[in-house]
Amino acid sequence: MMTINISELRANLLKYLDKANHGEQITVTTNGKVIATICAPFDQKAVAKAQLAELAVSAKIHDVVSPVETQWDALL
Repeated sequence: MMTINISELRANLLKYLDKANHGEQITVTTNGKVIATICAPFDQKAVAKAQLAELAVSAKIHDVVSPVETQWDALL
């Protein structure tokens, strides 16, 4: 991961955006404090599908909608 100051980012924005687009993660600081991280875009839909597929391996049918012994009123 690369760390740069905000003034360096301003001076060379296109260069750093190109690096981020090619997979490099860039941390931007000001006065030594991290203010942002720049990285390449990712496919949120694909990530969500992968997470659901992982959950499906261990999921039990009716584990969320099965009746419980405790009574509660959802309309309060």
